[in-house]
Amino acid sequence: MSTISDKPAAASSTGIGGTRWIVVALLFAAVALSYIDRQVLSVLKPTLQHQYGWSETGYGNVVFWFQAAYGLGYIAFGRIVDRVGARLGYAVAVTLWTVGHMAHALVTTTLGFAIVRIPLALGESGAFPSSLAAVAEWFPTKERALAIGLFNAGSNVGAILAPLIVPAITLAFGWRMAFVLTGLLTVIWLAAWLIFYRRPREHRGVSARELAHIESDPVEPHAPMSYGDLFRQRQTWAYIAGRFLIDPIWWTFLFWLPDFFGKRYGLDLKSYGPPLVAIYVLADVGSIAGGWGSSTLLGQGFSLNLSRKFAMLACALAVVPVAFAVSAANLWLAVGLIGLACAGHQGFSANLYALPSDLFPRWAAGSVVGLGGAAGAVGGMLMAQFAGWVLEHIGSYRPIFLVAASAYLIALAVVHLLVPKYATVTAP
Repeated sequence: MSTISDKPAAASSTGIGGTRWIVVALLFAAVALSYIDRQVLSVLKPTLQHQYGWSETGYGNVVFWFQAAYGLGYIAFGRIVDRVGARLGYAVAVTLWTVGHMAHALVTTTLGFAIVRIPLALGESGAFPSSLAAVAEWFPTKERALAIGLFNAGSNVGAILAPLIVPAITLAFGWRMAFVLTGLLTVIWLAAWLIFYRRPREHRGVSARELAHIESDPVEPHAPMSYGDLFRQRQTWAYIAGRFLIDPIWWTFLFWLPDFFGKRYGLDLKSYGPPLVAIYVLADVGSIAGGWGSSTLLGQGFSLNLSRKFAMLACALAVVPVAFAVSAANLWLAVGLIGLACAGHQGFSANLYALPSDLFPRWAAGSVVGLGGAAGAVGGMLMAQFAGWVLEHIGSYRPIFLVAASAYLIALAVVHLLVPKYATVTAP
């Protein structure tokens, strides 16, 4: 295979080129598929709970162990992706999660689901480290938040599609086929990924001008950074703290919204679709708008520090009204408040997720992403136990939504205290 350096300079006359956006499209599809796969169980939760007699704490334990495996996998895949790259790292992740996802068809108890969700979680934990590594390879700093916002929007598309296709498959073929058929989609994606993805200098579709654009950031010195080196950086702790505080809120929305609508408004498997679709469409808008907002400010000459934090502040404020969702007089008012919160989360995430590639060398960013993902998973484990206990003993979602309303402002305050200015980390 020829490399980009072999191409004639005349390639630049045709324009910058858009191969990097095809990469984003593949990342978008992968994230969408990962969210479809993890959402199947939450959509089926009320049905399976009724059919097999699950308790609230039993389901909380399923979520807890998923988060535990997800956190461990995040640390491992962060390091793996730094060493083997996005292409191979993502391929391993998708293979592992597909096997775990399709194995759900073999079990019926909460213990059984907790066990088979471990490989699903381990594999899915590789999605974001791999995606962020691919973005760092293919995009300069000024485009990264937008690229992250675009592929992160796949999570909302997956969350939209799951309540539409899972009930249809379940009613037609039974709940087990919902896991089998959705799992087959990732096999198709894996083939496309292995065929198309290469690093920019190794890709036949990249023009000389697009390569120059991708590599427009200053060259970073390459020197090993141990976890000890990373833990000595305030930037590492800012990312860890931010993920610990906001990830549990998103996981709670994903795993408990069908149950919330069932208990509060009497929805069932046939009627979850429109409300959940509306919520995740709003989340999609927020994901793209959050990345676009900070990228636009950067393009207008504002500092990286101000651009990222102003976008995060706007998104954090959008989440606050979710505190009133439990008291909403009708279903669609609750949908609007929760959808606004999900939009705020996704926009906030697009900018927070950019922090490792903004402030760390490309070859160390994956490890930071892994640490942050692990922290988010720990927060999710705690939130799962909290949610299960609240629903079992109090029987109301109000305490859960109150926590959600405040988490993002607290996260931004912590990030700002730890990193008042976006100073780049240099190799020791």
